[in-house]
Amino acid sequence: MQLEKERANMVEYQLRRRGIRDARVLAAMGEVPREVFVPESLRREAYADGALPLSHGQTISQPLMVAMSVEALQLEGDETVLEVGAGSGYQAAVLSKLAKKVYAVEIIPDLVTNARRALDSIGIDNVEVICADGRKGWPAGAPYDGIVVAAAAEDVPEALVEQLKEGGRLVIPVGGRWGQSLQASRKVKGKLEAEELCRCVFVPLVHGS
Repeated sequence: MQLEKERANMVEYQLRRRGIRDARVLAAMGEVPREVFVPESLRREAYADGALPLSHGQTISQPLMVAMSVEALQLEGDETVLEVGAGSGYQAAVLSKLAKKVYAVEIIPDLVTNARRALDSIGIDNVEVICADGRKGWPAGAPYDGIVVAAAAEDVPEALVEQLKEGGRLVIPVGGRWGQSLQASRKVKGKLEAEELCRCVFVPLVHGS
């Protein structure tokens, strides 16, 4: 099938050859059908090397950004993970293959509905998609072994730091609309120790009312 071939090419040329080394991440992204999570009109472009538009001004991130973010969590399979900015549900689907339980928070109700439908359609049952303000995290599932944020914030929301386990990892793009740093941090003695993975451009993290 053409889309399966394109998925395999994505893993090889967009991910492996650009430095993604975690075999579990590569396998997960080779398994999850990205086309299920993009608008019908864009399915032929599902494996394009770039972000694709969703409704409400949101996007499904470039595959490489998803892989870098997920790889930086250093998951082993038994963790509980929080995703902020679930969008289409694609990154949550990838995380579902790598962690025991995923809580995916999205503030836009239409996207929540679509993400739940897409995840259900491919039989994923360890992801809970929640309609809420991601800046506040999701206390009901805390503490988390890992937190990944798929939208940019000017600074790291304190609620996310509080809900991260000691020793846990948090990945978030930090900065303004046109220039951000994708940062991976570990919580040590209650504080984040951060390193920059790359420069990036993500949509801004939407605030609740």
